Amino acid sequence: MNAQSDPKNYIENLWFPIDQVFIGGAFVPPLGGQTHPLYDPSTGQQVGVIARGDAQDIDRAVKAAHAGFSGPAPASDSPPWGQMSAQARGRVLFAIAAQIKQHSEDLARLEAIDVGKPLSQARADVAAMARYFEFYGGAADKVMGETIPYQRGYTVYTLREALGVTGHIVPWNYPMQIIGRSVGASLAMGNCCVVKPAEQACLTVLALAGLTVAAGLPPGALNIVPGLGVEAGAALAAHREIAHVSFTGSVDTGKQVQAAASTHVASVTLELGGKSPQIIFADADLERAADFLLRAGIQNAGQTCSASSRLLVAEQVHEKVSAMMAERYRALRAGPALENFDLGPLISTQQRARVGDFLSLAKDLHVLAEGQLAKDIPAQGYYQPPVLLHCDDPHHTLAQEEIFGPVQLVIPFTDEAQAIDIANGTRYGLVAAVWTRDGDRQLRMARALRAGQVFLNNYGAGGGVELPFGGVGESGHGREKGFEALYGFSALKTVAAHHGTHDDT
Repeated sequence: MNAQSDPKNYIENLWFPIDQVFIGGAFVPPLGGQTHPLYDPSTGQQVGVIARGDAQDIDRAVKAAHAGFSGPAPASDSPPWGQMSAQARGRVLFAIAAQIKQHSEDLARLEAIDVGKPLSQARADVAAMARYFEFYGGAADKVMGETIPYQRGYTVYTLREALGVTGHIVPWNYPMQIIGRSVGASLAMGNCCVVKPAEQACLTVLALAGLTVAAGLPPGALNIVPGLGVEAGAALAAHREIAHVSFTGSVDTGKQVQAAASTHVASVTLELGGKSPQIIFADADLERAADFLLRAGIQNAGQTCSASSRLLVAEQVHEKVSAMMAERYRALRAGPALENFDLGPLISTQQRARVGDFLSLAKDLHVLAEGQLAKDIPAQGYYQPPVLLHCDDPHHTLAQEEIFGPVQLVIPFTDEAQAIDIANGTRYGLVAAVWTRDGDRQLRMARALRAGQVFLNNYGAGGGVELPFGGVGESGHGREKGFEALYGFSALKTVAAHHGTHDDT
C-alpha cells in the first residue's frame, strides 16, 4: 500500500488497530467505546479514528502493569518483567530495536502522516528510537551500586532498584524519540510502563506496542492508552499506584502533572519548554555555524522544545550573519510531509493559529527573510512559511516566549557580558550553544549559561542518545537520555550490615 498516494487507505489497512488501547500485551477496545478523529496535517483531512481511553482504561492498564512487574508468573514459567534478570531484560530491548529497524520505513511513513514531518526527519526519528532501545539494552546490566567506607565492624553498600510502575505522558512532536528515551530507560531498570500518547500523534506509539510483542516483551511490561489529556492524561498523573511520572510538554500542563502526582508523592521528570539561544561571536566559523543555526530553528517546523529560536550575534558580524541566514531562509520550502520538503506542516489548525498569533505581535520587528510554500500544496494543510526576524529588544514577547513554530529571531549584542545577560534573560533554561574559537571564552560561557545542555561550536550533537538532557527554571527538572535517566527510574537503597570485628570474637 502506497502511503504517499493514499494516506487514508494506508491507515485503514495497518497491521495493528488504531481504535483500541494496548493493555496486558494485547489490543483491546476502550471500555467507554469512544474514539477521537485522526487528521493528516499535510492535507487537513481526517484519515481515521484513534481510541479515546479514559480513567477506567488507565486503571486497568496500571493493574496490568503491576501484574507484569511482580506476577504471578504465567504458566510458561517465564518470570514477569520485574523479576527477570538484567541480562534477560537487555536482550529483549535489543530485540525491540531489531523489530524497529525491520519496520523502519513503515514507521517513518506513519510518523510523516501523523505528525507532518518530512520523511527524512521521520526516518531519523526511527533510527533514534532504535538506538535508544539498543543503548538501554546494553545498559540494563550495568547499573551498579557502591560500597561506602563506614565504621569498623560494618559493611555498607547501595542498590539501585526498580520503582514498580511508571507513567509516561508523551507529546505529539517527537513520539518515537521520547518513548524511546523514557520507556527504554524505565524498562531497562525493570519497571513496567503505562504510556499516554498525545491524541494528535498515536500511530507510531501503537505500532511499537505490536512490535514489542514480536520481540518477546512480557504482557504488562508496556501498556498504551491513547486519549485526551484532560481525561486519560490527568488520570495517569493522579493514579495512586504510579510511582513515577515522566512528562514532556508545555509548562502549564507540566505544573498540573506535578501537582497531580504530588497527591500520592510520586516523583516526576518534567521536560518542558525552551527559548534556547545560540551565541555567535565575531571569531566564529560563520559558514559552519550557519547550517547548524538554520537546522536548529526549522527542524520539525520549529515544533521542538530544544529549538534554537534566538540567534544572539556579535554586532561586528551581525549584518553578515543576518545576510547568510536570510539567503538560506529564502531557499526553504514547506510542503507535504511525504514529499520530503525542508519543512512539513504544523501539527494542527490550533498550532497554526498559535504561531499566527505570535507573528501578529511582530509588526514592530524587521522581517529579514521568509521561506515559501511549495506549489500546489493541499489548501487545508496546516502550513506556516518559515520566518527570520531582526529584534533589537531581548525583552520583546517573541524573544521571551516559546513560539513552537518556524520562527527565529536575530538579536545583536555588544560584548560577552551582554550576551550572557540576554541568553539567561528568559524563564527557560534548556539548551544553549556558543560559537567561538576562543577556548577560554568557551569555558567561561559554558559555566555562565543557565541551561541543562551547552554546546560549543555545534548544536544538538547529532541527537545525543548518550547525553543527559533536561532543563532548569521553567524548562523543567530531572534528566532523560544517557545513563543518568536510569537513576530517575530507580530507587537507591542503602544496606548497612553489622558483622563486628575480630576484636569482638
